[in-house]
Amino acid sequence: MSRLKDNVNGGPSELRGLLKRDIVVAPGVFSGISAIVAERAGFRAAYLSGSGVAGTMGLPDLSVTTLPEVAAETYRVTTVTRMPLIVDVDTGFGETVNVMRTVRMLEDAGAAAIHIEDQEQPKKCGHLNGKRVIDRDDMVRKIRAAVSTRKNDDFMIIARTDARSINGIEDAIDRANAYLEAGADAIFTEALESREEFVEMRKKVKGNLMANMTEDGKSPLLSVADLKEIGYNIVIFPLTAFRGMLKAIDSIYKDLMKDGTQRNFLDRIMRRSEFYDLIGYYDYEKEDNVFYKI
Repeated sequence: MSRLKDNVNGGPSELRGLLKRDIVVAPGVFSGISAIVAERAGFRAAYLSGSGVAGTMGLPDLSVTTLPEVAAETYRVTTVTRMPLIVDVDTGFGETVNVMRTVRMLEDAGAAAIHIEDQEQPKKCGHLNGKRVIDRDDMVRKIRAAVSTRKNDDFMIIARTDARSINGIEDAIDRANAYLEAGADAIFTEALESREEFVEMRKKVKGNLMANMTEDGKSPLLSVADLKEIGYNIVIFPLTAFRGMLKAIDSIYKDLMKDGTQRNFLDRIMRRSEFYDLIGYYDYEKEDNVFYKI
C-alpha cells in the first residue's frame, strides 16, 4: 500500500493506548518533514513545542505566535505522520473562552493532546527567570473549560505548572493535584531542579506525569530509563533536533560562503534520492499516474 493511503494519524486513542503500555517518548518536531524523520527513526509519538513553532519563524518564545499559526503547524505535522502529536498551546491563548476555541481548533487540526500552562502573559520559556503564574483557581477554570469543550474524550488535556521556580515545589505539587481534580489527564511540572524533585513529584501527585528534558535548562538531563524508573509516563525532548538542525545549517552556510561550492561537503547532506524516498515522492507520482490510465 502506498504511503499516502497508509498514512493515517494515530490521534488521541493511539496516545492513550501507548500510555497504557509504556512510557511515551515524544521528540520535538517543528515541521512536517521533521515529523517524518522522527517517525522513520522509530518514535511512536511526537511533540510540537511553542518555542519550536516560534523558532521556525525566527521569533522568540514570548507569546508572539498565534493560535491559527500553531493550529496550522499542527495540521502540517498530523497530515504526514501516523504518530499522535502532543501540542504546546502556551496559556491557551487567553482566558476560558479562548481556551475553548483553542481546544476546538487543535482537535480539528489532528492533535492527540495539548498542554496549557499557568503562566501570566506574556509567557516565557519555562527554564528562564522572570516568570509569573496566575492564581491557581484561574487555572482550574481554564482546565475545566478545556475538558468540557473537547469532542473526543480521549483527547488529552495536560496541565503544566511553572510554580516550582516561583513559589517552590510544594506549591507546584498543590497545583498539580488541584489541576488533576479539575479534570486534567496529566501534569507537566516545568523546571524541576533535581532528580529528587522528580521523585517527590511522583510520590505526591497521583496521576500521569510528563517530564521535559530540554538542554541548558534548570532540570538535570535524566534519561528515558531514569524517568521510567521514577515512574513518569511521558518524556519530551522539545528542541533537541531543532537545535541540531540549526547547528548543521550554520556549518553548511559557512562552508558554502567560504568555498563557493558544495562539492566539499556532499557527504554531509541528504541526497536527492534519499529525500524523495523520505517524502514518498514516487508514491505521489504513482497516485497521479493512475488517473492518466483511466
